[in-house]
Amino acid sequence: MFILKEMPFKKKKFYISLQKKAFVCFMKWWEFPLEEIYQKLKTDPQKGLRESEIKKRLKKHGANLLPKKTKTSIWSILFRQFASVLIVLLFAAAIVAAILGEIIDAAAILSIVILNAILGFVQEYKAEKSLEALQKLTVPLAKVLRGGAIQEISSEEIVPGDILLLEQGDHVSADGRVLESSRLAVNEAALTGESLPSQKNAAVIEKKEVPIGDRSNMVFMGTSVVSGKAKVLITETGKSAELGKIASYLQTQKKEKTPLQKRLKKLGHLLIYICLGIIAVIFTVGLLRGYAFIDMVLISLSLAVAAVPEGLPAIVTVALAIGVRSMAKRQALIRRLSSVETLGCATVICSDKTGTLTQNKMIVRKIWAGNKEFEVTGEGYEPKGAFLLDGKEIHLEDHPELFMSLKIATLCNNAYLEKKKKKHSIIGDPTEGALLVAAEKGSLIKEDLEKKHPTVEELPFDSERKMMSILRKANTEAVLFVKGAPDILIEKSKELYLDKEVEILSSQNRENLLSINEELANQGMRVIGVAYKKNRFNSPISYEDETDLVFVGLFAMRDPPRKEVKKSIDLCQSAGIHTVMVTGDHKVTAMSIAKELNLMEEGSVAISGSELEEMDDKELNKKINQISVFARISAEHKLRLIKSLKKNDHVVAMTGDGVNDSLAVKEADIGISMGITGTDVTKEASDMVILDDNFASIQNAVKEGRGIYDNIQKFIGYLLSANFAEILIIFLAMLLSFKDLSGNAFVILAPIQILWLNLITDGFPAMAMGVDPVDKRVMERPPRNPRESIIPLSYFIELIILSSFATIGTLVAAYFGIQNSPELAQTMAFTTLVILELVIAQVIRSLYYASLFSNYWFLLSIIGSFVIHLLILYIPPFQTVFKTVPLYIYDWTIIGSITIAVALISSLFVYIIHKKRAKS
Repeated sequence: MFILKEMPFKKKKFYISLQKKAFVCFMKWWEFPLEEIYQKLKTDPQKGLRESEIKKRLKKHGANLLPKKTKTSIWSILFRQFASVLIVLLFAAAIVAAILGEIIDAAAILSIVILNAILGFVQEYKAEKSLEALQKLTVPLAKVLRGGAIQEISSEEIVPGDILLLEQGDHVSADGRVLESSRLAVNEAALTGESLPSQKNAAVIEKKEVPIGDRSNMVFMGTSVVSGKAKVLITETGKSAELGKIASYLQTQKKEKTPLQKRLKKLGHLLIYICLGIIAVIFTVGLLRGYAFIDMVLISLSLAVAAVPEGLPAIVTVALAIGVRSMAKRQALIRRLSSVETLGCATVICSDKTGTLTQNKMIVRKIWAGNKEFEVTGEGYEPKGAFLLDGKEIHLEDHPELFMSLKIATLCNNAYLEKKKKKHSIIGDPTEGALLVAAEKGSLIKEDLEKKHPTVEELPFDSERKMMSILRKANTEAVLFVKGAPDILIEKSKELYLDKEVEILSSQNRENLLSINEELANQGMRVIGVAYKKNRFNSPISYEDETDLVFVGLFAMRDPPRKEVKKSIDLCQSAGIHTVMVTGDHKVTAMSIAKELNLMEEGSVAISGSELEEMDDKELNKKINQISVFARISAEHKLRLIKSLKKNDHVVAMTGDGVNDSLAVKEADIGISMGITGTDVTKEASDMVILDDNFASIQNAVKEGRGIYDNIQKFIGYLLSANFAEILIIFLAMLLSFKDLSGNAFVILAPIQILWLNLITDGFPAMAMGVDPVDKRVMERPPRNPRESIIPLSYFIELIILSSFATIGTLVAAYFGIQNSPELAQTMAFTTLVILELVIAQVIRSLYYASLFSNYWFLLSIIGSFVIHLLILYIPPFQTVFKTVPLYIYDWTIIGSITIAVALISSLFVYIIHKKRAKS
């Protein structure tokens, strides 16, 4: 990622990051004494910076903003719409038509090119604007100490040397060194992926190399304060912050083209070769057969126009745009149109656990107290539920051990339960919040208890002790309320609260408690123990006071799965999509949730990050398909597993929310960020933003993506089949020497007629196919091969057969017309082909099990195309432009008979195909 070199500088050390030939120094701020940092940053810790100095530093370091990609200009978005082989080909066709004097043809081709550009531009511009609305790159306001006074400023104005004041609930606006702290705990999940809050203090770390997650005297941009207060000296802002480094790196990464982009490019090249080949062959053969040079030029132009489906780029754009709108309604914001269909060929979804598969709400499910196990009902943070013993609801006053457990959990707690707009939310640590919710279900309200038991002193939680204690007044004495890791509390306890009495904690009781703790942990629960100690303490208290405790109970809690996720995962499995859980949580917890969601299929395994590190790439590539759960996974691990899955020919969708996930999201075939919990760096790196953070929305998006690809394949097939028919008609008419009564050769379809067929007759139904509803069977079939052609061989053969039906019918109609005049022959051929192509449009839809009445837009397009064609036949100015003559009853009888015959034969053909599919 970065090239780092360590160099001496006045006995200090700093990093030089080489990126794009730009050198930026990053100090190892964690290892310096505070006095040295004050000198280096020229800051007064008591007064902060002066106004004159702030302006200088803002000019030197720039605004405190993450580096962003240069904003895509309107012209750049517009230019992208013309960066297509098909569009270039259409421009070439328009130029040729204009040179030959076919101005109407040239204008019509250019019109469709401009229409495609407008549609694509509008949709991509709207997608960019939607993402901008989601982006909140930094906190709008921050409290700083400047000139000896506390000020509230825009976070963009923060500069190195500022003194930032933090308290519970604040977001950290820049990187900084902790100067003073009181019970400071910071949620760094967005940066490190670690779900538990990180405890912070001002102590120097005397190590040269320290991972971000272990820099206990530093806070970082993009994180948030869970509890406590702090005074922080800002050391790095903007692109120099840890978050900024990642954002800068992401800008250098380029996204691979999607399968659809690759296939359309391949199709465009193929069509160029077809055009050149057909023009060369037909032109040569025609001249050899005695056709006039000018006639052969017109025929060649007709064939070139027929070979290129002019409406294809516009219709693909419309279909993708419709898909984007449909997905937005299903909580999925697509950032690039061409990413829509990539979802349809996803074979693996690597999903985070917390918040995506689960509710991201810790809920107490079991409480052990008084040698009894109580169940707790209720969902989310709403304090509604009951306590059950042996399946029956109990009253709290009948179980003093349970009451005491809930009381301790409430009084040894720094979180708060807040109610806004009839909804409850947690302020503070989610684990502590879960304890408060359980207590309120028993009518124990924190505010009421705190009035009776005011705080005297607190020993905050830290990762070494794995416990916390709060000393509170209780009448004439003081009580130390304690909670923490059960094994630690059991070891520090000498008594047990049982049957309203305190008795000696025997070795048998200890073993029993440890066994219960292990059993609950193996169920994927997070277990918290509670205890107390009653005495007359002399303040201040110390860690030595956390001994000889009275153990009271155990709380078992979990973040439960979202209700709709299990069904979504089952649908993915039936669709041949393997869902893999990728989490920073413990392996046991992850496996418990995975089993509940049916993620652990027969033969699948779970591995931890440490186990992954023991595997070399060869072993991982061999086992990757059997792994359903990755636990305790870091950002580097995610990158490695994505590469391994790709090595095994998977199309990988990867979810992410934290900054540490952004590189993996960028690396995946389909990067998915979270709209609620996701950081803006990750959203910028992603292809899709899930607005509700719900896995079910991913499954819906995959379903929609498959449906969109079906529709694209449908109308591409339809356009190509129609164009194949046009080519065959002109080619065979020439080989069969179609001549008028005077013996002169004539073109059976005029270039303007072919263009009209391609743009209007074919274009309207094809566009309507883009809004065909998703087939209910779409999630019952395996993902398509990403290397598969957009028109597979079997489908191509089916299209050729349908084209031959239309070709034969049109030539028969022309044969009857030539007996009268070339104009009538041309008009009958033109009209017959219009009607047969409309019939074939529904035949192709029926190959995908779509009925005529399942899409009223399609029905209207059929009727509309036919009505417009009648205007061409019977309104004189249009007759002149489109080279038609009126048709009479006899002519319509012939055309009707041909249409019925082709429709019956085509229906039989579709029936045979469906039978063949059913057998396979």
